[in-house]
Amino acid sequence: MRAAIVVTMSNQDRYSHGHHESVLRSHRWRTVANSAAFLLPHLTPQLDVLDVGCGPGNITVDLARVVSSGHVTGVDLSADVIEIARQLKSDSGVTNVSFEVGDVYGLSFADQSFDVVYAHQVLQHLSNPVVALTEMRRVLRDDGVLAVRDGDFGAFSWSPDSPVLDRWMEIYQALTRENHMDANAGRHLHAWVRRAGFSSIEVATSNWTFYRPDERAWWGQLWADRVRESEFARQSLEYGLTTEAELATIAEAFLSWSENEDGFFNLVNTDVLARR
Repeated sequence: MRAAIVVTMSNQDRYSHGHHESVLRSHRWRTVANSAAFLLPHLTPQLDVLDVGCGPGNITVDLARVVSSGHVTGVDLSADVIEIARQLKSDSGVTNVSFEVGDVYGLSFADQSFDVVYAHQVLQHLSNPVVALTEMRRVLRDDGVLAVRDGDFGAFSWSPDSPVLDRWMEIYQALTRENHMDANAGRHLHAWVRRAGFSSIEVATSNWTFYRPDERAWWGQLWADRVRESEFARQSLEYGLTTEAELATIAEAFLSWSENEDGFFNLVNTDVLARR
């Protein structure tokens, strides 16, 4: 069986989040259960899976546990994050998984190499998502399944209302436009998939919701740190979209939200399954 591979952005794209610890903290939280449930019914033990944009590899290793007689390979553009994923593999004891540095716009695999191509929260960070999807289609076998999932930042909601968090969203949307990407990718996902030549497209939505005290504490601290220290902060300042003082205010707003017993945050994702 061929190994499955995961790939991420090309050097022509600028990752709006970066790989600060606060970003990897959210990536490490992701599992098949909370990020690939829509794909699970289509997985059998013998499949080869390509996981595109694997980051630190948590979902990738989890997928390998499901396709126990097959193989999963995670690919990411960042060599540093691939090293983190390889360490996770070593620590996990899972052997049917491998990680490589790779570019989603030019995968180094033969046509029709994989049974499943999976990409989670990747296309929103690409300037040419249809081109990337076309390349994913090339390496997918005739009877294979594409599974892509992306958020729609414009559909996120939170309570209590906060003008400061509204401003955070304005900055984030502006930042992704500067980077020629679409923060609201979820609502366009099915159209991108269709334009890449896929058929039998199935579309659903699923949410990540944070409202319990521990969930609020984790999500609020995570974004407070990202607002102050990640590429979101650095690039937003570089583009003149905000100031350090405003970023500090936004970070405090996330922490205040996390401490409010009425706090609620809902992230909307679109899940698309398709075939060649």
